[in-house]
Amino acid sequence: MKIFTWIFTIIALGLIAYNATKLNFDALLTGESKVAIITIVAALCAIILLQILRISKKIETLSKKKK
Repeated sequence: MKIFTWIFTIIALGLIAYNATKLNFDALLTGESKVAIITIVAALCAIILLQILRISKKIETLSKKKK
């Protein structure tokens, strides 16, 4: 599971980097820039969810060790 979360985090970071190059700062909410912003936000949400998953798995293993 740890490798899974790291791989998808790296993929999400790649998507953020790629879409950052597509931004047009003169007109952020039009055309291709709008799609790029939506994709960047979605990738950030995915990274947050993956980190929550990693932390919850770590807490789960620590609670099993205490029992």
